[in-house]
Formats: sequence, structure tokens, C-alpha cells
Amino acid sequence: MSDSISITGLRLTGYHGVFEHEKIDGQVFIVDLTIELNTQHAGQSDDLADTLDYSVVVDEVAARVTGQSVDLIETLAEDISRIVLGHPQPQAVTVTVHKPDAPVGHPVSDIAVTIRREK
Repeated sequence: MSDSISITGLRLTGYHGVFEHEKIDGQVFIVDLTIELNTQHAGQSDDLADTLDYSVVVDEVAARVTGQSVDLIETLAEDISRIVLGHPQPQAVTVTVHKPDAPVGHPVSDIAVTIRREK
């Protein structure tokens, strides 16, 4: 698949992590998505019904990131991939979950997990 929709820099406050203070205080998580799908028909028809409504995907991903707590960003990335692939159009998705304020004991610009899943 050579067509894709990219959503980058979705910045949300979530309550994920292995430490209790992360689940109580929360922190910023940033999500990037590359969604692989065929956009040819939508490009020809100019009809939203013929493609993936990315505003819906953003709302669903935001609800997941701000919702139920998990320990690992790997788990969060898997959950997000299932949300995206639950739509009929995507054939694959690459999900990156960034945790820039991860408590690792040293200054870092970012900690991130990237996964790619296919239908």
C-alpha cells in the first residue's frame, strides 16, 4: 500500500506508567500515526464517505490515551493500533507513542515506542 494518512503530534495528558505517581499526576503523551489505506477512490469522488474520517480516529485515540491507565506504552500502542484497524479502510498502521517526561533518572528528549500492525 503506497497511500497513507499521517496524524502527528497528538498531544494528550494520560495516566500511564509503572509508578503510582504517574497514574495519579499524569503526564504528556504524544501519538503519531501513519495509516495505510487506498485513497484512490476518495481522491476521485471527493467524498468523505470513501475514505477514513481522521477526525473520528483522533477522537477515539484521544479517548484511549486519556482513559483507562496501563503500565506500559507498549500496551497503549497496541490498543491504539486495534482502534485504527477496527475501521474498514486501513490495511496497516504505524503507531508511535512518545513519553517525553518518562521518569528514567536522566535527562532525555523523548522515550518512544513504535509498532506497525496489519490487518
